[in-house]
Amino acid sequence: MRQQIVAGNWKMNNDLAQTETLITSLKNQTKTSNAEVMIAPTFTNLWQAYQTLKDDTIEVIAQNMHFAENGAYTGEISASMLKSVGVKTVILGHSERREYFGETDTILAKKVDTALAHHLRVIFCFGEVLADRKSGNHENIVEGQIKNALFHLEASAFKNIVLAYEPVWAIGTGETATPEQAQDMHAFIRKTLANKYGNDLANSVSILYGGSVKPNNAQEIFSKPDVDGGLIGGAALNANDFFAIVNAF
Repeated sequence: MRQQIVAGNWKMNNDLAQTETLITSLKNQTKTSNAEVMIAPTFTNLWQAYQTLKDDTIEVIAQNMHFAENGAYTGEISASMLKSVGVKTVILGHSERREYFGETDTILAKKVDTALAHHLRVIFCFGEVLADRKSGNHENIVEGQIKNALFHLEASAFKNIVLAYEPVWAIGTGETATPEQAQDMHAFIRKTLANKYGNDLANSVSILYGGSVKPNNAQEIFSKPDVDGGLIGGAALNANDFFAIVNAF
């Protein structure tokens, strides 16, 4: 059975005091599902978050990393730096990294390789913008993003990869993605994996949905057969909302 996962991406939110307050609130919540729970604070707070949660079931993960081992990359963070503060999982390819920082499929393939070489688990993000959805090109875009960044890998690498579909067109645009649209794309993603690596692998990979999951829609989204959880943005900054989503399974 595929692992159910709810990962909270805090993005550029919460200073150290706010991080500690939110983590305390999260620790006071009750989990009634079998979902794996993760949070991704900002880099400056990873160590403190890890120390606070190291005896808890909530995993502290990173929002990004560089593909280089070290060197003259001012402001960047390496895989070994993440591991040194207890991080075992990293988000790569988030739509905001692609849009604002020019991350290409080629760059992301290198990041994935580096993360896996350091035995980090990867949550790999991808998804289409509104123009691609409206033109009917959304499946081609998603297929290309997956193939270009991941299909050079051996099948065994997917034991350490979680996929996260982000319908960029449904985030902050006024457009709304339905649970049925999420399921259709997740089924297409699984078929794309199966065409390359076979059904057994495709059916073993967790695919998360990252399109504005909230407490009031999480249960319906998570009930879809190919949706294995969520990559949560804004709702992850509120402990009650986040755990309502975790418990929606």
